[in-house]
Amino acid sequence: MGKTKEYSNGEVTITWQPEKCIHSGICVRGLGDVFKPKEKPWIKIDAAKTDALVNQVKACPSGALGYYMNGEDDNESEQMETKIEVLKDGPLLVYGTLKVTHKDGNEEVKNKTTAFCRCGASQNKPYCDGTHVTDGFKD
Repeated sequence: MGKTKEYSNGEVTITWQPEKCIHSGICVRGLGDVFKPKEKPWIKIDAAKTDALVNQVKACPSGALGYYMNGEDDNESEQMETKIEVLKDGPLLVYGTLKVTHKDGNEEVKNKTTAFCRCGASQNKPYCDGTHVTDGFKD
């Protein structure tokens, strides 16, 4: 996996894995004072309280954004209730802990939110890579 960038306010650290980002814009629409993609650094972590940051990061459909509380063990094994949401003109979002078995037999466990491709054009199947935006997928 590629580089992970971290942004901390002392209480929480937001992690960002750029290669996972599908540019859904959910972070920008949710906390526009924090997530500013035209600026560098693009995450202004001090622009919101920790609970608001955590709630917005949890809404990231690709898992590109993550977080951990400083001074606590990262609890990736914490399981969530499984929920599925179909985004208009976008991916299928699956919230919760699931095991994905790839066609080559390799397995991986996904926690939190996973975005699955619905348009068929992703170069990262079964996951969404944002191609639906440039291809004009409508559904």
